[in-house]
Amino acid sequence: MGHVLLVESWVGAMSTLLPRAIREAGHRFTFLTRNLHHYLRQGVGEDVHPLLTADNVITAETNDLDTLRHQVQRLHEVLRFDGVITSCDYYLSTAAQLAAQLDLPGARPEAVECAYRKDLARQRMQAAGLPGPAFAITEDWPGTEAAARRLGFPLVVKPVDLCAGMFVRLVADRTQLREAFDALGDFPVNARGQQRSSLVLLEEVLVGPEVSVETVTIDRATTVLGVTDKSLAGEPWFVETGHMFPAALDAATATAVCDMAVAALAAVGFDRGVAHTELRLTAAGPRVVEINPRPAGNQITELVRRATGVDLPMVFAQLALGEQPDLGVADTGVRSAAISFLLPPRAGTVAGIDGSAALTAAPDVVDWAVKPAGHRTADAVSNNNYLGHVMTVDTVGHGARARAEELVAGLGVRYADDMAGALA
Repeated sequence: MGHVLLVESWVGAMSTLLPRAIREAGHRFTFLTRNLHHYLRQGVGEDVHPLLTADNVITAETNDLDTLRHQVQRLHEVLRFDGVITSCDYYLSTAAQLAAQLDLPGARPEAVECAYRKDLARQRMQAAGLPGPAFAITEDWPGTEAAARRLGFPLVVKPVDLCAGMFVRLVADRTQLREAFDALGDFPVNARGQQRSSLVLLEEVLVGPEVSVETVTIDRATTVLGVTDKSLAGEPWFVETGHMFPAALDAATATAVCDMAVAALAAVGFDRGVAHTELRLTAAGPRVVEINPRPAGNQITELVRRATGVDLPMVFAQLALGEQPDLGVADTGVRSAAISFLLPPRAGTVAGIDGSAALTAAPDVVDWAVKPAGHRTADAVSNNNYLGHVMTVDTVGHGARARAEELVAGLGVRYADDMAGALA
């Protein structure tokens, strides 16, 4: 039985999936966090939060790496860790550096940093000769404005160190560019209390459907498990509205996409771990949007598991422990699995979400959830604002995506202020 040090976590699906996977693989874990309430306030119904099933729950300042190194070293002397892991992007580098310090299995810290940071990944892929969008990395407004003039509008503006599509925006002119630049400047600290980089990434717009490639890399050899298709909401934001695995692609396109993703991972030097690489299928061929050196979010790993039998959170934990995971694909009877998300029509307080009775009765629905009455939502400007989801499977073909979208379209959101107005 191995002992995993879990340094922080996402509060969504992975906060359940990763602890479960560690336990089901026959291992145990210690959970290390700077703020336990960050997780507990999310709620998991009446059940004990999976993170609290840890053998030990320890509070430490995970944002201060120098101090954390000494604390973890002392903990290791007593608790004896066999691996270090995190599912949260903001601590991927921290986990990699701690694993290296303790001489435990894991990806090289430099590789993790280059993969996660959007600016470093772009530079590494360009240096490796991979085709990609024209881009510029800027820091102040004069430099950003000058770079935009060189590249030409429209452009995509990205923070280099945020995730879930936060502050990623399509801009059509100087006015919109200034709005996007100022919005980033007004968000100097991320949700985990970390000081953000002031760098801004400007990119040429990639036109075409978006997909992602789910991979496992061991000693720089990458195995592709398949391609996921992705649905996006309307511009100027890049909010994901759903996914299906496997994507309905012809063989030539699938091969080109997978080859590009593997080449991108090699370009950043990624040598060990699970990765989720996003690409656009442009007229000139697949182009990388970004690399994520961790399992996919938005329950994509559950879609992969239902279709292939491969449990990527478990593989992620096994790799952190130095184990050789089984990547053999099984015939699960599922030909496609999909998830569709309910986006808020607008900001406000939810009074109720109607239509869930149809989800309970549908035999092809394997999971669903909606936010409760009283939930306060912002506008749908990132993947953090979902009001619910529906997951479906198709045992015949690639019909899961259309079915999930149909069911989500049958859900109706009521707002408290609408009811108040009706009673006035």
